[in-house]
Amino acid sequence: MMDVKGAKVVEHNFITIEGGEGAGKTTVIKLVEEKLRQAGYEVLVTREPGGISTSEKIREIVLHSPQNEMEERTEALLFAAARRQHLVQKVKPAIKAGKIVLCDRFIDSSLAYQGYARGIGIDEVYKINEFAIDTYMPALTIFFDITPEEGLKRINANEEREVNRLDLEKIDFHQRVYDGYQLLLQQFSDRIQSVDAMKTVEEVTDEVYTKIITHLKGEVSI
Repeated sequence: MMDVKGAKVVEHNFITIEGGEGAGKTTVIKLVEEKLRQAGYEVLVTREPGGISTSEKIREIVLHSPQNEMEERTEALLFAAARRQHLVQKVKPAIKAGKIVLCDRFIDSSLAYQGYARGIGIDEVYKINEFAIDTYMPALTIFFDITPEEGLKRINANEEREVNRLDLEKIDFHQRVYDGYQLLLQQFSDRIQSVDAMKTVEEVTDEVYTKIITHLKGEVSI
């Protein structure tokens, strides 16, 4: 894998949350947001793809097109386009205003899903996204570690959850996504921290909140 640890803008207040399908990210982010607000922080919660009108339209295209209609590189490019517009229109202004930004997915999703699981190549997908993010990176990423089997089981049990074309991929695809994230955990151990998403919602929320507070206060995470 290429070395992408070179010159970049690392924003202390930019925190991203990653994980496979059914990991519970959306639920926990809302709970962590409330705890941070209670602690006196101004917080913006957003998501990728989406967060703004243009990117939400791209989300609809990329996640709800017929299963075999979209070519892999087209998919990767659309995610990168949505990311760029979301970054400049929503993320950067919020950080400039002094807010903590919690973003449900960022560049690591593209590296794991399109780069590794789709087989395009992590290096190739990073290059696409390097142009999109213009070296702008989160200072902390929290990976929700859950087996693909358990994640899909949760999806099937949750009737209220939005089901998209990635959810409908076969189990071997989701296993490759998981394996891709494991590679990223090794490559970016200085930025990505893992939590056991198999635990209860309360336990995961407390662990994520602790990691974020530790980061924001500049303490050493254990």
